[in-house]
Amino acid sequence: MNEPIAHSGVWALALITITIASWIIYKYLDPKTWREWAGAGVIQAFIIALYAEMYGFPLTIYFLARFGGLDRTELNANLWSSLLGMGETGMMISMILGYILLFIGIGIFFKGWHQVHRARQENKLVTDGLYALARHPQYTGLFIALFGEGVVHWPTLFSVGLLPIIVFIYYRLSKREELAVIKEFGDEYLEYQRRVPMFIPRFSQWKSFVEQSK
Repeated sequence: MNEPIAHSGVWALALITITIASWIIYKYLDPKTWREWAGAGVIQAFIIALYAEMYGFPLTIYFLARFGGLDRTELNANLWSSLLGMGETGMMISMILGYILLFIGIGIFFKGWHQVHRARQENKLVTDGLYALARHPQYTGLFIALFGEGVVHWPTLFSVGLLPIIVFIYYRLSKREELAVIKEFGDEYLEYQRRVPMFIPRFSQWKSFVEQSK
């Protein structure tokens, strides 16, 4: 593999980004049980793998060029632009689309977190706002943000591979959280559970779901 790989080797920026993103994840996911810590740890691994490749060394591109037969006269650290041969244009398109999803996901995550945090302080069941459209909107926002950044914007072998694992972990965690809420609120939550989807709002409700996150 003798092809140069553009947009790599900025390790200081990688370290700063990983530190800030990891701090935000641990602060707002606020893990308490070992399962919650495990979920947050997998997300941190996702973040480290993503930004280490984005700004540091593009391991995915190296593997594909070295062992996968990827043959280009000039390789870009962005996987989409290298695979599709679109150069800087491909990287720009994937960046714009990825950031749109990232910021939508972050907005949903923080709005959902704010709603449930306020409801816990008031010791009541939250069923309005985003929670009228999905039972775990903060996790929905997290999935959208990770998909936008780690699959659309800057896909790597690790980020693409870890995303379904993260979804599965938080699906299992959500089921356990719901058992605890049922013990506290009983039939009120069971009725809410029957009416509202877990993560994915109904098709006709997505516009309202995204608008409420602003």
